[in-house]
Amino acid sequence: MRLRPRRLRTRLTLWYVSGLAALLVLAWAGTCGLLFWQLRSQLGHFSIQEIETVEGLLYFTPQGHLQLKEDYHNHPESKDVIERYLEVRGGDGDVLYRNDRLGGRALGGAPVPGEGVGGYSERSERLQDGTRVRAVSRLHVLDGRPLLIRLAHSEEPLYARLRELFLASLVILPPVLVFAWLAGYGLARRALSPIEIMARQAQNITPEKLHARLPVDDKDDELGQLAKVFNETLARLEQAFEQLRRFTSDASHELRTPLAMIRSVGEVGLQKDGSRADYRDIIGSMLEEVNRLTSLVDNLLTISRADSGRLQLHRTSVSVMELVRQAAGLFEILTEEKSLHLCIEGEEKLQVEGDPIFLRQALVNMVHNAVKYSPPGETIFLRVRARDRGRVAIEIQDQGPGIPPEDQSKVFDRFYRVDKARWRESGGAGLGLAIAKWAVEAHGGVIILESEVNRGCVFRVALPRANGPEEDGARPG
Repeated sequence: MRLRPRRLRTRLTLWYVSGLAALLVLAWAGTCGLLFWQLRSQLGHFSIQEIETVEGLLYFTPQGHLQLKEDYHNHPESKDVIERYLEVRGGDGDVLYRNDRLGGRALGGAPVPGEGVGGYSERSERLQDGTRVRAVSRLHVLDGRPLLIRLAHSEEPLYARLRELFLASLVILPPVLVFAWLAGYGLARRALSPIEIMARQAQNITPEKLHARLPVDDKDDELGQLAKVFNETLARLEQAFEQLRRFTSDASHELRTPLAMIRSVGEVGLQKDGSRADYRDIIGSMLEEVNRLTSLVDNLLTISRADSGRLQLHRTSVSVMELVRQAAGLFEILTEEKSLHLCIEGEEKLQVEGDPIFLRQALVNMVHNAVKYSPPGETIFLRVRARDRGRVAIEIQDQGPGIPPEDQSKVFDRFYRVDKARWRESGGAGLGLAIAKWAVEAHGGVIILESEVNRGCVFRVALPRANGPEEDGARPG
């Protein structure tokens, strides 16, 4: 059987009413306890005043019997309204006097040591018939004889008032809790109505409607903050879905193009009888497309593994200048063909903590980008410098055509090419800089681009120095 209410508003109301009931019971108990304590204190104080009166009314008869003067009443029936219980014991503990109200009942047992000495001793007692009384004791000397005076008043009226208060609370509390339930349920319903609206709106959001957003009535309260965070999540999902769609479309296009080229070249070769040299050219063209396809697949696998977190970095201390030289050495033939000069400058002792394979791949992609777009005869600068905040800066500067401002924020996107008309000529698929950005950020670094049209590009990379302090958000100088 399900005891927990299904709806949140019911649970909130139940918690609210339960808490309110507990507070009311505690308040009632505290009030009753305080009231009872005050009334009993007043009863004790009244008993003390009565003892002082009784001390002046006690006397011994000529026969040695202890008596209480009661001839001071104006009317004989006045003494009947006095509700005190009175008992007087001698120094040996024998009962010398009990008033008519007390009768044959004892007001406590034998005297305890120190009872009534030097002041008043207060305590609660029960008579033989079960009557609860508040008793006060006082040691008094009369005609040279010590007397222990015990005077008490019934506490039953106090308990009767508590019972009346309890019964009155039983009558009043249920309507109060019912009203609190209705008010709490209405308040919870009103407070949770924005969440219900957001839930209904969220149910209508599908992959085709990721542009929809939740309503935000007040962006400063908790529900507004919740809606804001949810909308930000939807925006990220929309962007991720859009990137995924674009990635799938671009990847299928990039894969289909070299396959189509291979098929086209093969079909043309089969349709004609050519010489050995002709077939070598055909096979060479097909192998060129295969290499392009292999490179593309490798890059796609790298990005896919990076996105899924399956790429593990094997970190070690790496010389930055050695990485730069290795990356530059891969383009010696291409730079000779274009009459380009690679100028490497920097500090030899600088090291970073990272995976040399992926760091080298990032540098290779950036150097390749510089070599592709630099005009013949120009110089490409590769600089390595130490920067503050425990970082190493790597700069790759070319003299190419530069990148327009509207494209600079997109060059690290996958499959993005500034000059789409020349992509076959350049041989790129638009994945190199995306992989470079991932590799740099995976090592706790940052990569930025500075460029002006017709004045070349500068790629700046900042990586944490080996055994140096790291600070997030630092930018290369």
